[in-house]
Amino acid sequence: MQPDRRADPDVRQHVDPRACLGRGGKRGQESQALGRSRGGFGTKIHIKCDKDGLPLDFHLTGNEASDSLQFEILTDIGPDVTPRAVICDKGYDAKSNREAARRRGIVPVIPYRSNVKDQPAYFPKLLYRARARVEQLIGKLKRFKRVAMR
Repeated sequence: MQPDRRADPDVRQHVDPRACLGRGGKRGQESQALGRSRGGFGTKIHIKCDKDGLPLDFHLTGNEASDSLQFEILTDIGPDVTPRAVICDKGYDAKSNREAARRRGIVPVIPYRSNVKDQPAYFPKLLYRARARVEQLIGKLKRFKRVAMR
């Protein structure tokens, strides 16, 4: 025999704590690029630009998504142009990313993390300085957002 729920001081309307629509799944965030990480609730922009700092294409993910898993998606999107080099930050450091770039005939310019074993002695620092174009592009986007929100 079931206990009388109305007599309980902690009367709950629903026994199951899940959403009632959408086949029991969470609603809202699957189709949006939102996620929670140590920095809080937000979105990551993975952006692809040319050597002049003009945006070619972008990919949005939740804040908790790993950068390294987005590398091949970023190389696939955008105009049908094969770059000579791909310049990324340490977030994209993975052996599989370097191999994927080389398979496509692209030189990977991705710095190694400090805990990686067997780092090569040479790293193209002059090419890596071109990554400033991406940082400047992100700064421009933030400034334009500031103007658009006023």
